[in-house]
Amino acid sequence: MPVRNKYPLVSIVSVNYNQADVTCALLESLNKITYPNIEVIIIDNHSTEDDPSIIKEKYPNIIYIENPINYGFAAGNNFGLMRARGEYVMLLNNDVEVPAGFLEPLVNKLEKNHHIGAASPLIKFYYQPDTIQYAGYTPINPITMRNASIGYWEKDKGQYKEDKETAYAHGAAMIVPMRVIKKIGLMSYIFFLYYEEADWCARIKKAGYKNYFIGSTFVYHKESVSTGRLSALKIYYQNRNRIVFMRRNIEGREFYLGLFYQLFVAIPKNAFKFLLKGKYKLFFAYYRAIGWNIRNIFSKEIHENPML
Repeated sequence: MPVRNKYPLVSIVSVNYNQADVTCALLESLNKITYPNIEVIIIDNHSTEDDPSIIKEKYPNIIYIENPINYGFAAGNNFGLMRARGEYVMLLNNDVEVPAGFLEPLVNKLEKNHHIGAASPLIKFYYQPDTIQYAGYTPINPITMRNASIGYWEKDKGQYKEDKETAYAHGAAMIVPMRVIKKIGLMSYIFFLYYEEADWCARIKKAGYKNYFIGSTFVYHKESVSTGRLSALKIYYQNRNRIVFMRRNIEGREFYLGLFYQLFVAIPKNAFKFLLKGKYKLFFAYYRAIGWNIRNIFSKEIHENPML
């Protein structure tokens, strides 16, 4: 059977920002995969701390796009989605590395079940490869805006081999059929960084599709290479976008209870911990997150969903 019929084209999209060596490690692992019909699209978000051109030099067969400014993670992925020609799009963080046969189970599952709108494999920590980061997500609580990664920090003993529906796919490794993207649109540009994939999964579910965890395959994730484990940038966008996610996806009484909890309980409690430790940049990051939402309280862009 011709490759194009037996193996639908998969567009693999990854965003690079000041991590050329890390991205090259991803591409090296993709060079060894057994799935025979892929295109690889790398979006560089205006890296300034290293030379991203080495990515294309080392891997000339990829599609390489250099953005003139840093548009953010969501927009970077959107550039890749707009360039993609595949029947499926596989979003991979640049700090992921993949085993040779990781892609076949994902494609096979989506080929057999057209009700799935997004799916992620088991994700394990790269530096602790026997330890799980993700085996599905619990739903986000509309008040606390917290959820849990199933299996987090558990030793992988094969306990999550079963494929199952989950609340959200994981943005580090997420496959979506192109027909679904054409129906629901691209990621919202408003997020820039963090919560964009959770919002995308919420929209996928609202459109009548399911989010799935595929336990028969896995990838390795180095986690937080670009933003650092704890930084003012990370705190700012996580808290800014937690409120943006609420504004886009939660309604009625739960929205107002959740907003009250975030503004008067969660954010002050967490912020003042850093104030007491003298970490002023981290303290002010919380309040800049609130300030952004106040300044943009009537912004129509909050609810825009760009289409392909």
